[in-house]
Amino acid sequence: QVQLVESGGGLVQPGGSLRLSCTASGFRLDHYDIGWFRQAPGKEREGVICISISDSLTYYVESVKGRFTVSEDSSQNTVYLQMNSLLPEDTAVYYCARGSCRRFREPNFGSWGQGTQVTVSS
Repeated sequence: QVQLVESGGGLVQPGGSLRLSCTASGFRLDHYDIGWFRQAPGKEREGVICISISDSLTYYVESVKGRFTVSEDSSQNTVYLQMNSLLPEDTAVYYCARGSCRRFREPNFGSWGQGTQVTVSS
């Protein structure tokens, strides 16, 4: 079965850092595009960052450029989202999903993790 599991969320102060993990089972992460999305209270889910190994490309939303980095450890079948210089507006549930980075929108990602909560607050 295809499964994605996020972990690493928590409470962090503004300016702090967190590293989220997305571990896959049932498929090889490096054979697919993996996107990170987030959904803040009262807001729609948005794409944050997406890694495409096949295209050798990483896609970012403008608001996280220079602060967030995505990487992959094939031996662990895990994609990481390193989040630095966190801001209160980064507070959201973060999800990883399998889909197409060239079409980095929710409808183009069919397999989703359960999400992990990130709260940025003093």
